[in-house]
Amino acid sequence: MRLSSLASPSGGGGPIQKRDAIGTREWLLELLLPQRCVVCGAGGSQLCPRCRDGLPRLEGPLCARCGAPTAWPVARCSECAGRRLAFAQARAAVEYDDAVRAVVSAWKERGLRTLAREAARLVYETVPRPDALALTFIPPDGDRSVKRGHHPAERLADGLAERWQLPVRPLLARAREVRRQRGLPLAERRRNVRGAFRARRKPPAAVVLVDDVYTSGATVGAAASALRAAGARRVDVVTFARVVR
Repeated sequence: MRLSSLASPSGGGGPIQKRDAIGTREWLLELLLPQRCVVCGAGGSQLCPRCRDGLPRLEGPLCARCGAPTAWPVARCSECAGRRLAFAQARAAVEYDDAVRAVVSAWKERGLRTLAREAARLVYETVPRPDALALTFIPPDGDRSVKRGHHPAERLADGLAERWQLPVRPLLARAREVRRQRGLPLAERRRNVRGAFRARRKPPAAVVLVDDVYTSGATVGAAASALRAAGARRVDVVTFARVVR
């Protein structure tokens, strides 16, 4: 069967149909093509055991609030002290180094589903289950998610939901378009996403907000603000990776 036959017969269709067709093509390619580790290139799997075990886990000591590595346990660290944070706590499984960057890039840009499952498993092994009633995720940003054929944060949330036995609720939507965060200074990142999210419905009292990478905390902070404004009393942030400064 030709992969092109999976697209809409008319060649048209809306974003959901296009996303589903792209996702199915990527799934078939992943199934049929030889598997190589995205970090070292060794054959056999998309993330070989050696590279998986070598990913830098964030196991502590950590800042109790934002999850940054610290020399000893602290309530607030130099990265988050003095900032008004809408989330109660942020935790990530691994530090965003070169190996993790390769994993995230292959997972996000190439839609390799096995890596999404590996990311969820790594989070499950490293991050304690938050005391929450549901998971939600940073909503997709339109054209980029359609082109990718999947939404990384939603896939990670789905994988964690299975392990933590929590429902996934699409609680957030984009309120406006924003510039890409990459390359922006920290202060500009926060301004760029301020007011960028809105709640689609009333959230439960305690929610886990899932994203792929915690860079500055600006995106998850803005999303947590929208959840809090809609009625959530506590928002815990969980990501696969975290940039360490």
